[in-house]
Amino acid sequence: MRHRFQAEQWLPFPIEDVFRFFSKPDNLPKLMPRWQHARIEKMQLVPPPLPDPDKDAALAGAGSRILLSFRPFPLCPVRLRWDAQIAEFAWNQHFSDLQIKGPFAYWLHRHSVQSSASNGPTGPGILGTLLHDEVTYEIPLGALGAVANTLFVRHQLRRMFAYRQARTLELLSAGKHSR
Repeated sequence: MRHRFQAEQWLPFPIEDVFRFFSKPDNLPKLMPRWQHARIEKMQLVPPPLPDPDKDAALAGAGSRILLSFRPFPLCPVRLRWDAQIAEFAWNQHFSDLQIKGPFAYWLHRHSVQSSASNGPTGPGILGTLLHDEVTYEIPLGALGAVANTLFVRHQLRRMFAYRQARTLELLSAGKHSR
């Protein structure tokens, strides 16, 4: 059975900066909790059509493959491997990564961005970017997977995206990422 998870975050940065940040595979381990010791094991980048080729040489366009490894829980001696491919890419609009091999029976994560003004007490304010994440996933084990989703996985996804959102704001604010 496939499940769906969604998260949204408003960021006070231009759409180009937010999209570029998420299009750089090197930023992915920075968005994962430190205890996971996430690292990119291998990348095969297919550059997207670039507005500034010299500035954006390390972006992952459609067809790119990224092999990531991480620890599934603190102090775990085993590392899980996650092989993903960028299935679609539309500059400053959206891209999707599809799990080729990994812990889920199916995983498709679509990252979408759109320009959006913040809403303050006096109405629209700062122009920024609304980031929308939509994940469609399936847990192995059939009916047992549905139980695991209810008891554990959905909660873990909420925690993971809350952490990811905090780190995204922190990294973009500090400029400690490759732009």
